[in-house]
Amino acid sequence: MSTVNAIAAPSATEPLVRTTVERRAVGPRDVLIEIRYAGICHSDIHTVRGDWGKVPYPLTVGHEIVGQVTEVGAEVTRHSIGDRVGVGCMVNSCRECDNCKAGEEQYCLKGMVGTYAGTDRDGSVTQGGYSTHIVVDEDFVLRVPEAIAYETAAPLLCAGITTYSPLAHWKAGPGRNVAVVGMGGLGHMAVKIAAAMGAEVTVLSQTLGKKDDGLAFGAAHYYATSDPATFEKLANTFDLIINTVSAPIDMGAYLRLLRLDGTLVAVGAPPEPLPVQVFALFGARRSFAGSSIGGIAETQEMLDFCAEHGISAQVEVISADEVNEAYERVLKSDVRYRFVIDIDTLR
Repeated sequence: MSTVNAIAAPSATEPLVRTTVERRAVGPRDVLIEIRYAGICHSDIHTVRGDWGKVPYPLTVGHEIVGQVTEVGAEVTRHSIGDRVGVGCMVNSCRECDNCKAGEEQYCLKGMVGTYAGTDRDGSVTQGGYSTHIVVDEDFVLRVPEAIAYETAAPLLCAGITTYSPLAHWKAGPGRNVAVVGMGGLGHMAVKIAAAMGAEVTVLSQTLGKKDDGLAFGAAHYYATSDPATFEKLANTFDLIINTVSAPIDMGAYLRLLRLDGTLVAVGAPPEPLPVQVFALFGARRSFAGSSIGGIAETQEMLDFCAEHGISAQVEVISADEVNEAYERVLKSDVRYRFVIDIDTLR
């Protein structure tokens, strides 16, 4: 095992602190990655603050990881020393259930192993990417194309695939009207990806404060949800709505924006339940669905798609000592659009 520098949450109420974590020795199929950048996802904040349940403190979070391979196990065939690579929200799965065999490891029937707060194969608690190094099974390491800068690639490993997967599954493309609720870390990626897929994209945001950005990212329309007229004007408009916000919304109002057979997909994860009146579904055979991240193959597909279409995240790079301030700014929606930690400041 090795000891590496990291940032960890001591509890739900204390600030994150500099510390160290243990990494397992590189096994035959393992890859050791020297982390260059790690994105800050809202899920990190929900987790360390206990919003989603019990947390194994102290915990190092971070599942938007990019870096360089510095060591490989004897049986590794997919990656070589010096490769540009990334790690997303999972680092293992059972590999044997129907979902894993179908390339949907994120829906492993035995439970995928999360990059942090999961139970690793040796029984230890997984520790995430706010650290200088990580050891991961080669099957869960992604290739980061040269066309995408390291720092702007990091958020693609969560925000990118979390939005790409439902857009691909529900067939966003030419002739499809897609709405994106929220213009934050997830939302800005959804806009870019849906537009690159050829869909007509509309942003639904609380205010018009980010309208210029939304249009620059590829949206054709931008509306303020604080204006009741928005919901009247856009009723029965969309084939697909991607809800990226991690806060309660008026489900009935948004469902009525769907046309016949339209689907509202939740990818944001508020701690509170989202109540649904079934009559909002009955009217036009509408659907309410959820979507997680993508499988490994789909995540690689997303990275290659982004490279081909010149897509990357809009980021603000911060030092390791600015993480607590960044958390508070995320909660105030004061970031355009993703904080990324320069891990060199942690060494």
